[in-house]
Amino acid sequence: MLARISRRLAGLLATLLAASFVIFAAVYAAPGDPAVFLAGGRDKLSPEKLELVRAQYHLDEPLVVQYGRWLGDCLQFDLGRSFKYSDQVADLLAARFPTTLALVAYATVLFVVLGVGAGVLAAVRRGTWVDSAVVGGTTLAASVPSFVSAIALAAVFGVQLGWFPVTGGGEGFTGTVHHLTLPALSLALGALALISRVTRQSMVDAGTADHVEVARASGIREREIVVRHVLRNALGPIVTMCGLVMAGMLAGTVVVETAFGLSGIGSLLVGAINTHDFPVAQAVLLLMVTGYIVVTTLVDLVHPLLDPRVKEVAA
Repeated sequence: MLARISRRLAGLLATLLAASFVIFAAVYAAPGDPAVFLAGGRDKLSPEKLELVRAQYHLDEPLVVQYGRWLGDCLQFDLGRSFKYSDQVADLLAARFPTTLALVAYATVLFVVLGVGAGVLAAVRRGTWVDSAVVGGTTLAASVPSFVSAIALAAVFGVQLGWFPVTGGGEGFTGTVHHLTLPALSLALGALALISRVTRQSMVDAGTADHVEVARASGIREREIVVRHVLRNALGPIVTMCGLVMAGMLAGTVVVETAFGLSGIGSLLVGAINTHDFPVAQAVLLLMVTGYIVVTTLVDLVHPLLDPRVKEVAA
């Protein structure tokens, strides 16, 4: 087990290193010259002034040298200074990350509870109208982009019915839940559809096992069979998919936060790209990739604990 954890951690570090270089190179190659923005405008800038700005911010150095300098600063938790706000990037992330974290956590609760519940219901009622309704509803939900669902939810439940606010993150636990309900729901709809399908299929596959048939023949109640034998054996794929979906939700917040005017890292990334604020864009992308890699690694480590068959193969 320790050897497996060591291999996963080594792979995590190698992946993070490769991802950090790709992020830095992609932002480095993005259209636009950050020196022009740092010099205060786009018109009537002399080449001498631009060269001075590039030298001041080390923008005249080769890509590898700039990457090494940036990576060394990141390892010391120095993410640089924002070109636009003139503040430390770490301070900007610290101020906005709680909103994004609350949004992702709320959306995760929604898609796990509703998605797994719908999948279990469809598997138990397989072949009935309930199964058809769940499959049809989840297919429709999966086909709607998050920005479309965000606009529709805001228009219906925010503007017409006035049940929920359509902007801001709220204050306090109750206020935060109230303000983030529509954004979290729009973020969770696609994930809910995916999780319900995975749950349904895993339940159906687990329900055909021999020990389940023996349990039914022994006269055990159907509810106990579903909970103790079917759902328990189906947890491996369900938990794995839930972890992967949750890990990818950080990137999905870009659209939702912009649509609902939330001050999170997703909207911060959009503003940084529009204004060529390279240090902020690099830091946000690195945070998103790091979150995804860490969560997927944890899911990979937990999966054998849920499914002994995976543990045997890994060993």
